[in-house]
Amino acid sequence: MAAAPQPGPLTGIKVLDLSRVLAAPWATQILGDLGAEVLKVEQPGKGDDTRGWGPPFLEDGSARPDAAYYLCANRNKRSVAIDFAKPEGAALVRRLAAEADIVVENFRTGGLAKYGLDAATLIAANPRLIYCSITGFGQTGPYASRGGYDFLIQGMSGLMSITGRPSGEQGEGPMKVGLPVSDLFTGLYATVSILAALNHRTRSGEGQHIDCALLDSQVALLVNQAMNYLVGGSVPQRLGNAHPNVVPYRDFATSDDYILVACGSDGQFRALCALLGREDLSSDPRYATNAGRLRDRRVLEVELARSIMPWRAADLLAAMEKVGVPGGPINSVDQVLQDPQIVAREMLRVMRRDDGTEVSVIGFPARLSRSPASYRLAPPRLGQDTHMVLSEELGLDVEEIERLKAAGVVAMSEPHRQSEEREPAA
Repeated sequence: MAAAPQPGPLTGIKVLDLSRVLAAPWATQILGDLGAEVLKVEQPGKGDDTRGWGPPFLEDGSARPDAAYYLCANRNKRSVAIDFAKPEGAALVRRLAAEADIVVENFRTGGLAKYGLDAATLIAANPRLIYCSITGFGQTGPYASRGGYDFLIQGMSGLMSITGRPSGEQGEGPMKVGLPVSDLFTGLYATVSILAALNHRTRSGEGQHIDCALLDSQVALLVNQAMNYLVGGSVPQRLGNAHPNVVPYRDFATSDDYILVACGSDGQFRALCALLGREDLSSDPRYATNAGRLRDRRVLEVELARSIMPWRAADLLAAMEKVGVPGGPINSVDQVLQDPQIVAREMLRVMRRDDGTEVSVIGFPARLSRSPASYRLAPPRLGQDTHMVLSEELGLDVEEIERLKAAGVVAMSEPHRQSEEREPAA
């Protein structure tokens, strides 16, 4: 059995997670990875919506196995099934919030007020509470009451207008990113904001309400494209895999595969040209600087493509590495998860659920030298920790728990042994 994990930087911090789907669960999983105790409150009999977002499902012999989607954002949490639409259930959640450091929720703006679980109510009862609301459009503004979904936000934020093949090319048109990046970015911004609020509380003793919106987060991440417009005045367009500011920085076809070439300096461009036997390009005054290469990119990229095409991908990438030209393959998901660099960095972990079922997860990417992330609890089954939390956290006796269960206020699964971390997967 693996040694007990070291205390994480957030050990001792209690998080009450009232969220589901991805943006907010992503934030609470990060807090859990860093050592926080996360209690995930779920609807009895249903749970997080993503438990059913399959196939694929984790085959564990149960009648309702959990989907892979749920497993990606819910490790290091305990599942407590409480129906807070019932007054007794809402009262239980308020008692948990009174002892929590952080509450994270992603209901529509104002949606929790009718249960007495809104920020104003919970912070009034617990002034040190940090309450983070994650919504599509925020707590204010003309869109505040709308529901927000990643796909909609990618379109509304301008992201899809700069993603996809340019006009005039085969397959032209706007394209969403292959991952729900607006959800994930918002979860990251929420986590950063929560950690900032924790530091503020350390200094002042006061909690606060954090208002995170998917649209705001995605607009903030337009970064150089938005600044290109604000400074230069031209509306950014779709460029496929090309870069709006750097040339050559795109995909090229070799004789057997596509590769990526990313020349971030004039010196790297000259080294690429020398490797390809195209010193005529590096000595051409039009291409001496990045500004010139950007201006005449179409002609230059056609010439580079002709010189790259005869190479085999592996041979050219190896030659580029020797001369210091950045480049790489376009891996499929299975390829990258088997890449020796990913294996060496222990980015894959195998955990064991409380019923003994193994589940592979992708690990926390940052390496903290003194207080590293840990993998203590595999993504929980629905309600597996309800009895323990009601008993140990709230001090309810067996008779009271059984009464709440019979009334449909809470639900629970049979207890199993605690999950544990295993060796990294090869």
